[in-house]
Amino acid sequence: MAEAGPADKIEGSDKIEAADKIEGADAIERVFRDEFGRVVASLVRRFGDLDLAEEAGQEALVSAMEHWPRDGIPPNPGAWLTTTAARKAIDMLRREQSRGVKQRAAQALGSPTARVTEEAPGPDLTDRGAVEDDRLRLIFTCCHPALAEPARVALTLRMLGGLTVPEIAAAYLIQDRAMAQRITRAKQKISRARIPFRVPHEADLPERLAGVLAVIYLIYNEAYLPNGPQQRVDLAAEAIRLARLVVGLLPAEPEPRGLLALLLLSEARRPARFGAGGTLVRLDEQDRSRWDRALIAEGHGLVRECLRQNQPGKYQILAAVNAVHTDAARAADTDWRQILALYDQLLAVEDTPIVRLNRAVAVAEVAGPLPALAQVDGVRDALGGYHAFHATRADLLRRLGRTVEAIWEYDEAIALAGNPAEASYLTKTRDGLQTRRPEPS
Repeated sequence: MAEAGPADKIEGSDKIEAADKIEGADAIERVFRDEFGRVVASLVRRFGDLDLAEEAGQEALVSAMEHWPRDGIPPNPGAWLTTTAARKAIDMLRREQSRGVKQRAAQALGSPTARVTEEAPGPDLTDRGAVEDDRLRLIFTCCHPALAEPARVALTLRMLGGLTVPEIAAAYLIQDRAMAQRITRAKQKISRARIPFRVPHEADLPERLAGVLAVIYLIYNEAYLPNGPQQRVDLAAEAIRLARLVVGLLPAEPEPRGLLALLLLSEARRPARFGAGGTLVRLDEQDRSRWDRALIAEGHGLVRECLRQNQPGKYQILAAVNAVHTDAARAADTDWRQILALYDQLLAVEDTPIVRLNRAVAVAEVAGPLPALAQVDGVRDALGGYHAFHATRADLLRRLGRTVEAIWEYDEAIALAGNPAEASYLTKTRDGLQTRRPEPS
């Protein structure tokens, strides 16, 4: 092979430098997403303004993009972002105050102008409610009963989870524009109603509980199977931490305990969920020796506590489903009849198309793919734009030997999948089928 000439060397150096910049930008973005909720929650506590907190947080990211590639990511990036964002917020308040002063120039000439300093007090937050945790307070604020539940969850995912509007819209299966409007309206309502940024008192907790649990669950789901190429382990740990705090707040309530069990049993499987190159590994193909047995034991203990209370709710039942899966030493040992019975119980609590789709997977294991396919087809109108619908239908068609139809469904699932690991798995499965779709005539 010929030795590279000077032009080749320069071009190669430029490519390496460009690659380093991209990698550095990705690292900064990951840090920011992991720290976003902490930064925003801190600013909301200090200044009492959601829009200000979000905008200042974004400005801190811009500063990080300017300084960190040159200076390196600081040892405590969260503290750097929080301090920088607070200064940005103060600058914004000063500019706003300055505009107001200029508009009232004649009146202001006769009196001293108040100044905003770094020590300026924010809203009165001395009554912080039941727990000393900025992020949990922000969740309870966003889950105020004055807001519709979809708006509560969406707003908190944006403000605390650091999820983008498209990511939240994908979780709700709605358009980006509609989700952006939902979040904006929720923030405006909080501002107009002067909803306090605190955990409510004990008597007020139950009415906000469903929204809080839904937020924590969706935050974990984004970490469990994110829409980007990177696993968000820190975000998963944050969701589990918040679930533990809610269990501590409401020890007599079984649903927070059920959610915590569900998260722990899901997290226990993380080490075996991805293969070489980040390829997704199906549950029945995972190396179960790699599952975290300590998390499984804790999750099973929580499920047993929930069963003793005999107040079945959504998260308790889903945790029980996961307990059955993690109780099986081999995939072949899974008690699918018990799982099907649990999904029947879940339908009585929450009859949704997603629950029916997941139940159909259990039906396929108990009664075969043909009756399961009929049940999947029953939710087509509701879930036709959801990749998991097409992936489930493709798998059932494959098992029925209807290969050409299965390939069509895999194509649909791949086109709709927002997660690279899922898309890669679906592509590999589709390509492994022997029959190919015929060329159009």
